Amino acid sequence: MTAIIAILAFGLLVFIHELGHFIFAKLFGVYVEKFSIGFGPKLFGKKIGDTEYLICAIPLGGYVKMYGEHSDESVDEALRDRAFNNKKLYQKSLIVFAGPLFNYMLAVFLFWIVFLKGVPSLKPVIGELTENMPAKVAGLQAGDEIVSINGFAIKSWDDMADLIKKSPGKPIDIVYKRGDQTVNIQITPQRSQSKNIFGENVEVGLLGIKPSGEQIHISYGFFEALWKGFLKCYDIVELTILGIVKMFQKIIPADNIGGPIMIFQMTKDAASFGFVPLITFIALISINLAILNLLPVPVLDGGHLLIYFIEAIIGRPLSEKAKTFAMKVGMSLLLLLMVFAFYNDIMRMFKG
Repeated sequence: MTAIIAILAFGLLVFIHELGHFIFAKLFGVYVEKFSIGFGPKLFGKKIGDTEYLICAIPLGGYVKMYGEHSDESVDEALRDRAFNNKKLYQKSLIVFAGPLFNYMLAVFLFWIVFLKGVPSLKPVIGELTENMPAKVAGLQAGDEIVSINGFAIKSWDDMADLIKKSPGKPIDIVYKRGDQTVNIQITPQRSQSKNIFGENVEVGLLGIKPSGEQIHISYGFFEALWKGFLKCYDIVELTILGIVKMFQKIIPADNIGGPIMIFQMTKDAASFGFVPLITFIALISINLAILNLLPVPVLDGGHLLIYFIEAIIGRPLSEKAKTFAMKVGMSLLLLLMVFAFYNDIMRMFKG
């Protein structure tokens, strides 16, 4: 069952991406010949209006075939106004950009559902204190519940921990509850070294407290959940781009790159944990798909946008020879990346 869910989840990501291209192409009057989920031999097809809708045998992507996509393609005079390449530069750019945009919007939507439904969290109640650390010295006790830090309301232990970590050596104003009393206190988190998610040493603030372990379920209203969804997606985009940079800097090993096999396996694992972990993981992959497609590599959406940007600067279309060369280089790079990703996936399977 989890395998079927994984296939459907991957299909959803591809469908949403291609739907973005499709909707904007239709919006600007482009003749869309085919809308396909998958590549290779046709498993199912139906023509509705001008467009043939397909499901194909190789479920590693999809495509929207637009009339007159290539400048060397002969165009019927009756369909000239509906040819993709005869559209204005900004229209072509928006059609291309719409795929990654829809993947990003899907991620926001999924996180909105997560925050509406609610997430389990640790209650911001102190369980243990470390001797000679700022919290103990300042008089905090086990059972104290943190209400706010520097005026920011604290709903979970993670909210509190993030603010403390970001304030090494800087005084912070803490409001906490002890029984029926509400107390204001100022504490300076101790400077300490810790590892970030990339394995680098970073300076963080510590108070020397541990959670009580008490669980709470936090859900948000319609608009607050939507805003939290946008913020979560922004954080993931920032982290993903930083991760790509760290990979080029060789801080993150290249064997972290994964392909469809790894995504399929991780989706199955997420599905086995329940609804919220599954849609959270799908949102994460959707954002990564958007970023990957926006890389300035010919063949990818970002490569097409780069070409359109160059054409806007020079005021004329690039020669077909230059475009063909760029596409060949881009395809070679993409194939190398895919082979490397598959190699990593296979090695992970052998290593268990």
